[in-house]
Amino acid sequence: MNDVAKVIEVIGTSDESIEDAISGAIQRASKTVDNLQWFHVTEIRGALDGGRIDRYQVMLKIGFGLTDD
Repeated sequence: MNDVAKVIEVIGTSDESIEDAISGAIQRASKTVDNLQWFHVTEIRGALDGGRIDRYQVMLKIGFGLTDD
């Protein structure tokens, strides 16, 4: 038997931190996608307001196993 995985790309945003942006994206994806197995951050960016960090934005790939169900 061969295991097969699929990869989706999502963007998480947070006013607090990069970690919050990652966690939020994974938590949201887990509501509609089963069997999440790994993630890979591919891009980190943010927005500034008056020279201060306003929000963080993280693009990540999330892998999940495909099932026969």
